[in-house]
Amino acid sequence: MTHKSGNRKGSGEKVADLGIPRNTIEILQKYQFRFQKKYGQNFLIDASVLERIIAAAGITEEDCVLEIGPGIGAMTQCLAESAGQVVAVEIDGALIPILQETLAEYQNVTVIHGDILKLDLQKLAEEYGGGRPMKVVANLPYYITTPIIMGLFESGVPLQSITIMVQKEVAERMQTGPGTKDYGALSLAVQYYAKPEIVANVPPNCFIPRPSVGSAVIRLTRYQEPPVNVKDPGRMFALIRASFNQRRKTLVNGLSNAPALHISREQAAAALEKMGLPAAVRGETLTLEQFAELSDLL
Repeated sequence: MTHKSGNRKGSGEKVADLGIPRNTIEILQKYQFRFQKKYGQNFLIDASVLERIIAAAGITEEDCVLEIGPGIGAMTQCLAESAGQVVAVEIDGALIPILQETLAEYQNVTVIHGDILKLDLQKLAEEYGGGRPMKVVANLPYYITTPIIMGLFESGVPLQSITIMVQKEVAERMQTGPGTKDYGALSLAVQYYAKPEIVANVPPNCFIPRPSVGSAVIRLTRYQEPPVNVKDPGRMFALIRASFNQRRKTLVNGLSNAPALHISREQAAAALEKMGLPAAVRGETLTLEQFAELSDLL
């Protein structure tokens, strides 16, 4: 790892390298840390995976990085070595004293105790990134992956990319296209905002405690302009959600059964006919472009 001058305080003891599992176990025991199921905590203990994440995110000294859920700071240490500025947001108060120890050496890290879903991200980007696009890096708890990703995109915060560790199945869902069983509202939402690319698969033995499922690192590179033009994106996403809420139903049924949309069967069928699509078509076969067209027609 390259050590960036000016990052380190240079005083006191050298902080333990958390890419080494033994050091992670030692610090957890020292603080008698108990894993909280409600926070979905699985800490990464594989140095080569940490390096792959940093490389995939393309972190440079110019970057302000937002890390969500730093845990005990294993990835934070690697980020601090490469980035200009790191802001780490941790929800679990029990981890704050541990982070103060493991990151004591780095002057370019700010730890915030808080819930990423409740923070003012615009303010945070302005304060630490000077309004420039930030890079997000995270090992996300599986139960809350979608709200965090959508929250970041919809907040309008200037983002360059999001490089995250998620459940393998969720990563595949973000990247997949029409006609596959994994294709759904999440695929379309992510692909409207960013170009998704799975960069690594990570087995359960790279974590403590071991999760029951495999993980993957996916990089979402934010589009300057969305790949489709649509008059009302909010309306389009409401159509998308309705069409996948009842996957087995035809698109006409899905849309006409969604009370909030106020679309009749006849309107839905007429719009599909205009697009040259059969009335019995299902939502899972439509591309993002087709959903945009349908939204504008309706």
